[in-house]
Amino acid sequence: MSLKNAVAIVTGSATGLGAAVAIGLAERGCNVVINYTKSEKEAKQTAEACKSRGVEAVLAQGDVGNDEDCQRISKAALDKWGRIDVLVNNAGTTQFANHADLDALQADDFLNIYRINVVGSYQMIRACAGPMKKQGMGRVVNISSIAGVTGIGSSVAYAASKGALNTMTLSLARSLAPEIRVNAVCPGFIGTRWFSDRFGKEQFDKIVKQQEETTPLARAGMAGDIAKSVIFFCDEGGEHITGETLITDAGLHLGFAPLTAR
Repeated sequence: MSLKNAVAIVTGSATGLGAAVAIGLAERGCNVVINYTKSEKEAKQTAEACKSRGVEAVLAQGDVGNDEDCQRISKAALDKWGRIDVLVNNAGTTQFANHADLDALQADDFLNIYRINVVGSYQMIRACAGPMKKQGMGRVVNISSIAGVTGIGSSVAYAASKGALNTMTLSLARSLAPEIRVNAVCPGFIGTRWFSDRFGKEQFDKIVKQQEETTPLARAGMAGDIAKSVIFFCDEGGEHITGETLITDAGLHLGFAPLTAR
């Protein structure tokens, strides 16, 4: 099925990868729900960018860690268009902590990261699965990370949450078939504001240069690069695929330096 006139929900789509996915879907004719928690100004800008591609876009504020918010985000699509064809679980969080420092994380840190990265994705899928099943078709893409495959990343809790998300992808791909396909994309470094705000421009530029010098493909991933992999699973090329975990990192996992993952 083509994405023309389809309906997509992209969580955490005010900025960064989520915004790039939403705009990429709009370019293929897909109407989009732009979800955000706090970045209303940026969410409006992303919605306008989608509309400029000739589609409709609506805003849905909400924290995916809250089940009532997930239901409300789903309802925003159903109220506007009466269907949900695509769900991209992009909203995520982390806490930076040295993996070797076992005192750097407490139970609450794990629970907060899991609440968004794992439970939030589950709740969004649950909120969308009924309408997808009823219409006989749906596509879910979970934004994971190479952290969940290789055990690197911003913290042990983050890596563990993405590993759990990968396992959940397999479980739900099996249980929601044949109507709903569920896949995951595992980015490495993504050159977005998330990195530049955290490390500053000078350090950000160094990370980009290091990626270009150390990855097998000599590339530093940008939001648009990863968005194309996400959209592949949503579009006609992914119709025969479910339960797949796609690493998209310019080959970083083949021999990575100890860099921070998404």
